[in-house]
Amino acid sequence: MTHPFEIEQETTLPATPEQVWEAIATGPGIDSWFMGRNEIEPREGGTAAMDVGGQREEAVITAYDPGKRLATRTPASGDGRFMAFEYLIEGRDGGSTVLRVVHSGMLGDDWQDEYDALRRGWPFHLHSLREYLAHFPGRTAVPVFAVAPSGERSAQQTRSALARALSLPEPVVVGARAHAEIADLAPLDGEVVWADDERFEVRGSDAILTFHHGSGMVLMFHHLFGPDTDGAEAAWQHWLTGLLG
Repeated sequence: MTHPFEIEQETTLPATPEQVWEAIATGPGIDSWFMGRNEIEPREGGTAAMDVGGQREEAVITAYDPGKRLATRTPASGDGRFMAFEYLIEGRDGGSTVLRVVHSGMLGDDWQDEYDALRRGWPFHLHSLREYLAHFPGRTAVPVFAVAPSGERSAQQTRSALARALSLPEPVVVGARAHAEIADLAPLDGEVVWADDERFEVRGSDAILTFHHGSGMVLMFHHLFGPDTDGAEAAWQHWLTGLLG
């Protein structure tokens, strides 16, 4: 049985409407703060696609008004489930922009858990968008994804392992400094800019790095703005697998 849902979020961003549009309505822009590798066909009726770990999802662009409104909707599954997204942009004095996001659709039988996960996720994603626009304006990132099972570890044990590997204190708190040596990559030095029970995010001079420890798995969604990104995904995957192996 399906269940309708709607989540609405609003945030003020330190960027112009044109900058916000580039961040939410182009593939390279979305790659710089959201998940996976993204493609946007810039027209109503076009395709919006996201690839995370080789899993590709597509949606139809149902509204495309540059600088003002973007909306997409995934095809309905056999049981009627679908996702719809609407982004509304409004400029403010001083060069800032208000972005309103409406995420709606139909969820399946386990809709309460899925809804709760979506509801918790959006404030974090909008925070990442703000970090991108505030600290990396005019730049685009190479997205990096890595995943590994956490085995028999509890969620707290997994979080502790990540914290130790990144030279972070426990509990992990905003403002803490991170440092790690990853083979074949420049040393990581950065600051924790988000921390909750499911994830923490580190911003470096050339990267935004997210470490998400879900049920039985650790996922990393990184955005690399530096010049040397070849081999970065393999290096991070090797690091994570070795840490949790």
